[in-house]
Amino acid sequence: NILKERGVRRVLDVATGTGSPSIRLLKAGFDVTSGDGSPEMLAQAFENAKCAGFIMKTLHADWRWLSRDVHTQYDAVICLGNSLTHLFSEQDRRKALAEFYSVLNHDGVLILDQRNYDGILDNGFTSKHVYYYCGDNVSAEPEYVDEGLARFRYRFPDDSEYHLNMFPLRKDYVRKLMGEVGFQQVKTFADFQETHRVEDPDFYIHVAEKLYKNEERPIKVSVEYSQPVETARSYYNSHDADRFYATVWGGEDIHVGLYEHDTDTIFDASRKTVEKMASMVKDLGPATRVLDIGSGYGGSARYLVKQYGCQVGCLNLSETQNARNRELNAQGKYSLVINVVDGSFEDIPMPDGSVDVVWSQDAILHSGNREKVFEEVNRVLARGGQFIFTDPMQSETCPQEALQPILDRIHLDSLGSIPRYKDILLGLGFKELGIEDYTEQLSTHYRRVLEEVLANQWSLVRVCSEDYIERMKSGLQHWIDGGKGGHLTWGILHFQKP
Repeated sequence: NILKERGVRRVLDVATGTGSPSIRLLKAGFDVTSGDGSPEMLAQAFENAKCAGFIMKTLHADWRWLSRDVHTQYDAVICLGNSLTHLFSEQDRRKALAEFYSVLNHDGVLILDQRNYDGILDNGFTSKHVYYYCGDNVSAEPEYVDEGLARFRYRFPDDSEYHLNMFPLRKDYVRKLMGEVGFQQVKTFADFQETHRVEDPDFYIHVAEKLYKNEERPIKVSVEYSQPVETARSYYNSHDADRFYATVWGGEDIHVGLYEHDTDTIFDASRKTVEKMASMVKDLGPATRVLDIGSGYGGSARYLVKQYGCQVGCLNLSETQNARNRELNAQGKYSLVINVVDGSFEDIPMPDGSVDVVWSQDAILHSGNREKVFEEVNRVLARGGQFIFTDPMQSETCPQEALQPILDRIHLDSLGSIPRYKDILLGLGFKELGIEDYTEQLSTHYRRVLEEVLANQWSLVRVCSEDYIERMKSGLQHWIDGGKGGHLTWGILHFQKP
């Protein structure tokens, strides 16, 4: 399915073995070249393919010098069967991945699998015996494992035994190498599912993409969002919105800032909000698991990693923003400690009690079911976990006619309020740790954004449509008027799960 979604036609199988993956792809209609370092394996694969009714195109090549023997480009390279684990030198692993990259087309994809050595090294060996590479009747168990060697014993139905030495590749190490040789995005599945949905999987499958034309590929969504969330997703995925926020906010953040002086830039004020929120969270450190819901471009996540060493997950509905988030993480070498996931905070794809802090900035307003969002936050927080967030809200005295222009712009029926949010969270058992009201900052922030737009309008129209800019100017004025008129509130809300 991954190959078909990308329009893949030409596939290079670099670890053909006896040919099972290549034959399956041939049956599915792909143009497959089957490579291996063993001529004996290729001969067996050729015979197996012939029995299946195919003439296999074979290639005898060493991964480390693949481009010497391959003189064409492929839409996809597959390396299956836990094969990379046979290279014991990091230099060889790095060279092999770089060679895989070199024979791919400009927007090609590498699919590589590996055994879950993390689980074996950290917790001992277990197996669900669901996914096999040797057949149902062959057992494979580790006889000895340390950080540099995994010696496996293979037992066959005729009672024969064989041993195989492999290098125990950790998942994040492989992802790191893929990024360092040039792959721009790596998505990892656990036993063919999203990694967050499977505990202690048998295998990991990495899907690494060159993505040079990622912006030209139609965005595909495999989940259904509620209408308000889908509306927000469509808006933030638009070219105009992406270019506007990346240009005006500075490319890191998309939230209200804290301004101390009129000369503060939007970027600096936005960062001060992050700093203030982080200072309020108790016991932030390397062991803290943070989930940022509605993470935008991931500026807060990178700050938390850099300043506190936290482990951060970014959950965000906009695939466009998430792609930029991953790109910025790769540039800053944060890809191994920040996991970016496409999804909605109305249905958080994480296990119960799996995070210590849930963090959110000016995102919850986009939900049409905020109570459901808070229930999900409660579910994924561990006992004693903290929930800290900001959100543009309506005041208790706000007349509907004053709020309606804002609601029309964001396609919602209502905004939250401090009393309403408190009622929901206290009803879920949360304890209030503090609420800091910064309502005056809301109108200040949107005034500064409007000033930036007016001062740079002629350069902005080079990256955004004029119609978008005009609608943005009108919308910003509504936010400014709402803040100055006392109809809106904004602040930092901090709660703790018992």
